[in-house]
Amino acid sequence: MAILYRGPLASCNYDCPYCPFAKRRDPPDVLAADRAALERFTGWVAATTDLRLSVLFTPWGEGLTRRWYREAMVGLSHLPHVDRVVIQTNLAARVDWLAEADPARAALWTTYHPAQVTRERFLARCARLTELGVRFSVGVVGLPEHLDEARALRAALPPHVYLWVNAAEGHRYDAAQEATWTALDPLFGYSVRPHLSLDRPCHAGETAISVRGDGTVRRCHFVDEPIGNLYDGSWRAALRPRTCVNGACDCHIGYVHLKPLGLRDVFAGGLLERIPAGWPPG
Repeated sequence: MAILYRGPLASCNYDCPYCPFAKRRDPPDVLAADRAALERFTGWVAATTDLRLSVLFTPWGEGLTRRWYREAMVGLSHLPHVDRVVIQTNLAARVDWLAEADPARAALWTTYHPAQVTRERFLARCARLTELGVRFSVGVVGLPEHLDEARALRAALPPHVYLWVNAAEGHRYDAAQEATWTALDPLFGYSVRPHLSLDRPCHAGETAISVRGDGTVRRCHFVDEPIGNLYDGSWRAALRPRTCVNGACDCHIGYVHLKPLGLRDVFAGGLLERIPAGWPPG
């Protein structure tokens, strides 16, 4: 069972113009609520030993600048029934704490924001992850002003590190532009256009769920209808094969579960950290 967890945290130390949560500060009561919610969730994961679980933290903001997310990553990585624990991060925080995690289970989905951090600093973090033996992917938003930095980043990263590119929201790519970004990320074609999803079968609500800080379970982040609550167990009876109720899906954490796309095979062994199977190609 893959669980995508998102608590109340919505603050970030970066101010990317393409992100609605840039430089937002959560007040102390929100941070306290987020920490309590995360501790309750990790306690539930630790106690739920009858399921094989994988966890992807998808905070609206940056989680790894908060100690409780680092502690959660370490703790969950040592549970025998947890196959993988991953977090989406801008990699602004130091990563030495991952030395305490099980590198076979802990992984990172990292994003490089060229206007927020120097390439050298970001690459130093990546090098440290490699030293620690922690799996990670690296991504960029496919904006024209990011192209030179993305190329330089790809050239500097070891071949075993997958560089993914997210199509920029609201940006249209002509054939030449798509080819340019595909040269960096051979799977860019999946991101560049929305996927028709209405009435198409999806793993969401069957073998993948979305969990809010209060325990509300939804089939995915993009379908608001609850299917139960994590802490009273009502979500278990709601699991079943489902088709999507949305017309289209344009976010990787959503369409990766669409059955017709077959992306669970493409990312086998690295689904939550966004690393294709057998990477690098050849």
